[in-house]
Amino acid sequence: MSNPIQGHGTTTTSPQTPAELGLRDVTGIPAAGGCGCGHEDEHLPELDARAIPHAIRHGAIFGAIGQLRPGAALVLVAPHDPIPLLAQLQDREGDAVTVEYLQRGPQDWKLKMTRAL
Repeated sequence: MSNPIQGHGTTTTSPQTPAELGLRDVTGIPAAGGCGCGHEDEHLPELDARAIPHAIRHGAIFGAIGQLRPGAALVLVAPHDPIPLLAQLQDREGDAVTVEYLQRGPQDWKLKMTRAL
C-alpha cells in the first residue's frame, strides 16, 4: 500500500519498499574485494545525514547529489531507511541517479548513489 506525499504542488504516491522503487539491494553480496565490507569504495565521499539538521536534511542531500559528475558516486549514511527521500529522488532525477543499498540497519543505512554517465 502507498502513502500520499506532497511534492511541487502535486500529490503522488510513495512506494513502501526499495523494491517498489526499483532499487538493488547488495547487502550480503560479496564485494569485488572478497569480504563484502565495501572497502574498495573507500575513495567515495560519505555524506552522513545523521549530522544534518532534519529541517534541511533532504535539501542538503539533493545538493550533494546535484554536484556529482557523470559516473561519480557518494555514500549516504542515514539513521533510517530513507524511502521518502528515494521517492523524491526518483521524481527529481529519474534514471539519472542509481541507488544501491550497501547496509540495511539496524541503526544505520548506507546507500551508494551514482550519477549516470
